[in-house]
Amino acid sequence: MRIAQVMGSAALGGAEAFYERLVPALAAAGDTVLAVTRRDAGRTARLRAAGIEPVELPFRNQLDFVTGRRLAVALDAFRPDVVMSWMNRASGYAGGARRRPGVGWTLVGRLGGYYDLKHYRACDHLAGNTHGLRDWMIGQGWPAERTHHLPNFAADLAGAAPAALPAPPGAPRLLALGRLHANKGFDVLLRALALLPGAHLSIGGEGPEREALQRLAGELGVAERVSFLGWRADAGALLAACDLFVCPSRHEPLGNVVLEAWSAARPVIAAAAQGPVELIVDGVTGLLVPREAPAPLAAAIAGLLADRGRAAALAAAGRAEFERAHAERPVIARWREFLRAVAPMPVTA
Repeated sequence: MRIAQVMGSAALGGAEAFYERLVPALAAAGDTVLAVTRRDAGRTARLRAAGIEPVELPFRNQLDFVTGRRLAVALDAFRPDVVMSWMNRASGYAGGARRRPGVGWTLVGRLGGYYDLKHYRACDHLAGNTHGLRDWMIGQGWPAERTHHLPNFAADLAGAAPAALPAPPGAPRLLALGRLHANKGFDVLLRALALLPGAHLSIGGEGPEREALQRLAGELGVAERVSFLGWRADAGALLAACDLFVCPSRHEPLGNVVLEAWSAARPVIAAAAQGPVELIVDGVTGLLVPREAPAPLAAAIAGLLADRGRAAALAAAGRAEFERAHAERPVIARWREFLRAVAPMPVTA
């Protein structure tokens, strides 16, 4: 089967990271895959290292006529069965290519959040990475038979050697990962840390909220117990070194970090945002606490730190759920079945 995957974003977020995992995985499973991406040296290097030579385009704005023409040429030369456009910008350009006379491929818009669906008008199908997102798209008027749930898979981070977290010897080691953005709720986690004497928090990520978070840590008197690690490429090592993983997000459509923590067999505590609520069975595969609530978050952390047996049970259940539904093998099987089902002509190979 011939599949084109079109990514118009140069950001380094959950959708972009999953794109970089998915494209090589589909190719390794036996499909012929064309990767079309916005120019980004890091992404290009990572795809090439995985054996994929991407087509790089500008993907600037609606006045960027170069991208539209070059995308159409690349797709005509590739002759795909299915084109998947990732998020708004790519879907707009792919939609322009789809509207041309004589085009025979199927266009699937892939959403990782609650986006404006005007960008997807030319799509034949929409796919979201949670059941909640699919329900929302149907509520916006998309036919249920053309709206689908396709899960993400996370890298299996089990077995990594622990990193040297900057925590004092004997201190409970808390870890959070993600962009330093207001949506991620790291300010709530800092307020919870103030209620947890002796615990140390490491935050792996970068973003516009760094200065505000550092200032808040100072105001709360926890600056010496929190380390801002910046972007790290060793998530598995960081997870292997922590006692608990915390996802305090105000807004989290999926929660790839939860899947990563499960893969590393680490107990997870998450705020009850959309994605974690769908992923986590509270008290079984992790703990859910109210959003915007430092005190319940601190209480949940303290409870697991005091009950290592329960923490270990949550970690084991999370790992089992990862293997069942979020590891590469079962997810790629789901994707390939879906792509064959929506292709214009039956594909059996």
